[in-house]
Amino acid sequence: MARIELVDLAHAYKPHPCAPTDYALRPMSMSWQDGGAYALLGPSGCGKTTLLNIISGLVKPSHGKVLFDGKDVTQLPTEARNIAQVFQFPVIYDTMTVHDNLAFPLRNRGWKEAEVKKRVQQVAQMLELSGDLKMRASGLSVDAKQKISLGRGLVRPDVAAVLFDEPLTVIDPHLKWLLRRKLKEIHHELKLSLIYVTHDQVEALTFADQVVVMTQGEVVQTGSAQALFEAPEHTFVGYFIGNPGMNLLECKVEDGQARVAGQALALSEAARAALAGAQGKITLGVRPEFVECLAMDQAGDDTVAATVLAVRNMGTHYLAEFRLGEATVAARLRAIDASAGDCVRLRFARARTLYYLNDKRVA
Repeated sequence: MARIELVDLAHAYKPHPCAPTDYALRPMSMSWQDGGAYALLGPSGCGKTTLLNIISGLVKPSHGKVLFDGKDVTQLPTEARNIAQVFQFPVIYDTMTVHDNLAFPLRNRGWKEAEVKKRVQQVAQMLELSGDLKMRASGLSVDAKQKISLGRGLVRPDVAAVLFDEPLTVIDPHLKWLLRRKLKEIHHELKLSLIYVTHDQVEALTFADQVVVMTQGEVVQTGSAQALFEAPEHTFVGYFIGNPGMNLLECKVEDGQARVAGQALALSEAARAALAGAQGKITLGVRPEFVECLAMDQAGDDTVAATVLAVRNMGTHYLAEFRLGEATVAARLRAIDASAGDCVRLRFARARTLYYLNDKRVA
């Protein structure tokens, strides 16, 4: 296991003298602790797999360094980095038994057979493969093959890190949930350093202690699931995390108040100070969970008038949409006494309302 540091790292697949900043990965520096569980989360094409491949040595970065426990490994090939990598599709030997597939990485490194057997049985039990150890891999389902692939990545206790590149894509949806939980248990038991690439926020937030959110080659925030939900540092994080995502409303600041769709909202002292004289695009952000629907006669300096567009009963809550000027506002409500076309007032919880300047949080 290793502490992994990325120092002034950036990458362009085809650097061009006329566009030197045309990055697949924009300049970044960060460090990941030994034994931590991290997820790289973002949409397709955001650079997360490129970053994973730079850590593994499959891609050499255009700029910057990769350090394992303080040692510069930037120019070292994959085999010299002592990492294990699990890919989107199973990488196993079909002609071998499940036991021999799991044992292969250990035998390759000269482990004694008694130690190999003990370790294989330990990992197989964790992944619920004990009953399949004598079976040839070729006769197993795709789900079982990917579990073997996961096991091959986890079987070596001495690796610097185990890197997962969307490993549950081919897994049945119900088994995905079970395997995420199992990987979490395995991480707590084995204390391996795990880095997990995914575009699925549920996978990232339920697996990782720290989630690295990426968009357009840039890391916009690293934090726990709670921090990403409650205090997104960038409008992309607010929009991408949550279902539905954060309401992002264009606003102006005039006379110490925020104006949304021409309506005034009181600002906290911190927000008023942060936005005083601000130049650029100002955005108000509030989660659907922190929006209340009130009757029209319940006006206040933290409410705005809106029109109900739709109300859906989700069983455990109501998901409502409102028209506010040209924008749509979503709210998750325990109850609502209104229907489509009604005029209502929306209250944004002041302590939960955030403000962004040019997409970056200031208050």
